[in-house]
Amino acid sequence: MNVRPISGTSSAGIRGRGGKGRGRALSALALGVLLTVTACGGGGSGSGAGAGEGGGENVKDSTAAQSKQSEAVVTIAPKDGAKAVDTSGALKIAAAKGKLTEVVVKDGEGAKVDGEISGDGATWTPSTHLAAATKYTVHAVAKDSEGRTAAEDSRFTTLTPKNTFMGTFTPEDGSKVGVGMPFSIRFTRGITNPEEVEKAIRVRTEPAVEVAGHWFGNDRLDFRPEKYWKAGTKVTVDLNLDGVEGRDGVYGEQAKTVSFTVGRSQVSVVDAKKLTMQVVRDGKTVKTIPITTGAPGYETWNGQMVITERLPVTRMNGETVGYGGEYDIKDVPHAMRLSTSGTFIHGNYWGGDAFGNRNSSHGCIGLRDVRGGWDEKAPGAWFFENSLIGDVVVVKNSNDATIAPDNGLNGWNMSWEKWKA
Repeated sequence: MNVRPISGTSSAGIRGRGGKGRGRALSALALGVLLTVTACGGGGSGSGAGAGEGGGENVKDSTAAQSKQSEAVVTIAPKDGAKAVDTSGALKIAAAKGKLTEVVVKDGEGAKVDGEISGDGATWTPSTHLAAATKYTVHAVAKDSEGRTAAEDSRFTTLTPKNTFMGTFTPEDGSKVGVGMPFSIRFTRGITNPEEVEKAIRVRTEPAVEVAGHWFGNDRLDFRPEKYWKAGTKVTVDLNLDGVEGRDGVYGEQAKTVSFTVGRSQVSVVDAKKLTMQVVRDGKTVKTIPITTGAPGYETWNGQMVITERLPVTRMNGETVGYGGEYDIKDVPHAMRLSTSGTFIHGNYWGGDAFGNRNSSHGCIGLRDVRGGWDEKAPGAWFFENSLIGDVVVVKNSNDATIAPDNGLNGWNMSWEKWKA
């Protein structure tokens, strides 16, 4: 269509050469032609000499190529709208006749699920389990060999478990602890899928150090480094247990982050023969204290023991540890627990001259103190006020065995090789 006469003609000139009706008709014709030119001409990208030198043919070929559908086929399992989906193993995304280029999986709050596209682009696998009773959306894109894309979207909801388990842990979030403190978690149900549960717990540290987990039975999991924590270390634990199938049909329900900080280093060494305790802080001996340990027949355990509880005053009754009515002291001052079985290091106001002279206890480590614990200068009070949960007390030269690693938080008595085995 030749448009030059129209673009050079004014409506006023048309009306001047013809009657009123003809002018209206020509004006209408001109408008119609102009609209046609505008609709066919696009944005002017084809203007100039190139438009008349084969440009139209190139556009035609490109349009024809784009009009063909991608041969890539994206498949998503579970199907769109599925409910009660398993939290592990059910989410599968694949591409045929093409390669996956993008996969985005989000929960109802917009949090992304990490995953990885395989090297050949054929599949995408989530890096972790899904949370229970949660709605998810999936968007997946693949390209075929010609670079043409195909996309699929899906929505599904994971199962709501009938049976769940929880974990109670120590130390508490935000606490400051001694260098011997492991992160220990005890579960409310016996775990028969320990690998899946352990994989759902991540321990991060500053500065970085290797940390490994060890199971004691099927309901307790402790994490520690090879050696005591470095003073000042910051530890963060991510508990991603929501949706983990800990045993058949029993799922975790915790999604929590716990952080704690390691304070100064304090390791106290008790010598049961010399009847002394050396308090070593940040590598220097700050105090040597006369003590008493277990009498013959009631010897104190040897080994590395971690303080797990601090009690300004407590009752100690022989009935609770298998010693019948041999003792029942209702106001033991400055007591700190070293074992689950009942070993404490504590103030002692009834021991007379035993401290530094003879072993006279039923297995605990005794430090001279006063009834009521009011004397701040007494060894029992001083040690209590200068100790943290997680500090280490090492006992040597006692006529007894080494304490079991699971008797308290005393995994330090196990070699690193056995810990990781």
